Amino acid sequence: MGSSRLPGKVLRPLAGRSVLGRVVRAASDSGVLADLVVATSTDAVDDAVAAECARLDVPCHRGPVDDVLDRFVGALAAHPGDAVMRFTADCPLLDPEIITLVASVYRAVPGLDYASTSIARTLPRGLDVEIIRAETLRTLGRLATDHHRVHVTSYAYTHPELFRVLGVTLTPDRSALRLTLDTEQDWTLVSAIIDHFGDVSVPLAKLADWLDGQPRLRALNADVRQKHLEES
Repeated sequence: MGSSRLPGKVLRPLAGRSVLGRVVRAASDSGVLADLVVATSTDAVDDAVAAECARLDVPCHRGPVDDVLDRFVGALAAHPGDAVMRFTADCPLLDPEIITLVASVYRAVPGLDYASTSIARTLPRGLDVEIIRAETLRTLGRLATDHHRVHVTSYAYTHPELFRVLGVTLTPDRSALRLTLDTEQDWTLVSAIIDHFGDVSVPLAKLADWLDGQPRLRALNADVRQKHLEES
């Protein structure tokens, strides 16, 4: 809830469902998760997130505000698994089909530590999916410092000499689209998309085809600068 550029964004309403609720639904609809947990902070401002999790009937693990990696390691300890798929809660247009695909790729390549769609980006920002082996996540918890503790998995993909990392790409390249939620410009675009499609998860191909005919909407957030990895 404490986003610096768009405070409260994860609980903003979209077609009668919160942004967080849309992310939870997409992750669940992928059919690949044995368990689903929301990892939020212990800060009082995120009491509202915990309340929304209770309403959604989704487990909620709370940990440090700034040490997000510790939060994830704690969530894994409370909800054990062989691997962890991570979805950021500001991606209300997350596509369940892409989640399923990345999980299938991870399972098909023995010995992987980490797989992600953002290493060699072809997806719009806001639809990325990543998966990390549970033991690798715990290793990051011991090794990672500074900004790597905010970005959770970044120590793995910036140290390929230590970890077996795989980038998943999809064609055609739609990386020019920005479909995440970090600024008021993003909110205007996402709201227009939801107004058009309603309370459903929209496959990327269908969404991209529609946006091809909406140059005014695409331009809304085309100039938004994404923060660098070293920025919090």
